[in-house]
Amino acid sequence: MINGQELAFPPGFAWGVATASYQIEGGAKEDGRGASIWDTFTAREGTVINGDTGETACDHFHRYPEDVALIAELGFPKYRFSVSWPRVMPDGKTLQPSGIAFYDRLVDELLSQGIDPMVTLYHWDLPQALEDTGGWRVRDTAARFADYAATVYSALGDRVQDWTTLNEPFCSAFLGYGNGVHAPGVTEPGTALVAAHHLLLAHGLGMDVLRTAASPEQRFSIVLNFSPVLVDVDDEAHREAARKFDGMHNRMFLDPVLGRGYPEDVLGDVAHLQALEPAIQDGDLKTITAPIDWIGVNYYAPTRVAPLPDPTEPSNCGLPGQRGFNVLPPRGALTSFGWEQTPESLTDLLLWLHRHCPDVPLVVAENGAAFPDAVDFDGRIRDGERIHYFAEHLRAVHRAIEQGADVRGYLAWSLLDNFEWAMGYSQRFGLVHVDFDTQQRTIKDSARFFSRVVAANAIPDAASVDRVAD
Repeated sequence: MINGQELAFPPGFAWGVATASYQIEGGAKEDGRGASIWDTFTAREGTVINGDTGETACDHFHRYPEDVALIAELGFPKYRFSVSWPRVMPDGKTLQPSGIAFYDRLVDELLSQGIDPMVTLYHWDLPQALEDTGGWRVRDTAARFADYAATVYSALGDRVQDWTTLNEPFCSAFLGYGNGVHAPGVTEPGTALVAAHHLLLAHGLGMDVLRTAASPEQRFSIVLNFSPVLVDVDDEAHREAARKFDGMHNRMFLDPVLGRGYPEDVLGDVAHLQALEPAIQDGDLKTITAPIDWIGVNYYAPTRVAPLPDPTEPSNCGLPGQRGFNVLPPRGALTSFGWEQTPESLTDLLLWLHRHCPDVPLVVAENGAAFPDAVDFDGRIRDGERIHYFAEHLRAVHRAIEQGADVRGYLAWSLLDNFEWAMGYSQRFGLVHVDFDTQQRTIKDSARFFSRVVAANAIPDAASVDRVAD
């Protein structure tokens, strides 16, 4: 019980925190690590705010025992991290023993502290050597991913039960090859669609090799980022705008994984690019439909859309080939990233997913918010806005479960303040504050709050949250 009142989660509900390799590791030139597309991208002037890079990041490569000790101190049972492909295979193909040894040590450290490791194989840091031969533009990269998956599994599979192939292929494809705001910085809408297909093909090929080697108790997944669509008017034009955005952002990646192929309406929306369908070969869609044990759901904010008068006018949304609608500015309370805080959209999303794929359990694999942090005179970080954000979004998950959604877990983003991609170090998502000059870690009030939730397997009442946040 928390202050006598609680919203309890089901027994066995999985709790944890998440990070990504390029965002926290540093050690960019150590133990034979090769260059990633993010090393190359951040070296280009104007790609990242303040010219920041991930060369040092949170120095997790050297400080992982300290970070694992923080996870244990806070009582988080699971830790989702990603493996750096260029650290394990500098050329994308050949094993670097000292690279995989880092993750071997990390997994052992986690297990020694009673923490379950959850491995994500790809969180956007493609080896530059593979980008030089085409990257996700070419099918061979999907085959190389399957080899990489087999290599990592052979090293860690005896101790890791939960595996994810890809994190947010939407971002890798559309932000990396479509609008160019992420590595490798390509701005070719047709190429972005081809990259999306090859990423999903990589997921399917990777799942095949993982399943072949797996034991019955191991679980395998893909993690997708979703954005529910909001409209101001319930009429045909607004519903059509919502359909277009939802199709490309949400169903484009989910439906092939579920065995439904690419949505026909989405194929129609992008037919003028003449890019996606020629890339699909016989057997690809069957490969992509490899069985999964759960779907990772990353949620941060909804998207508001409105129709344009001319259905052929290009959209401002940055998604490849989209026409006839625009994305509207977010409203209400915003995070420091400028993202709308609408927890009820998370409830709606989880219920929609439950209806769309009722036989596949859901895990909220990332959810969190960036807010500016200030260290008080006593060294304490009172991040009340983040506490309220977590409380409201956890209540949103609870509502979805009450209404029948099969949600099995929740992972907070993120353990540490880190390198936030094109935004550099300007945005702080961490439960733990990082001073990037000294690498000192400071546990925030939000971490203590989330720790209490995890320990109780329940959310406190609103009055209790207010007292903690003050």
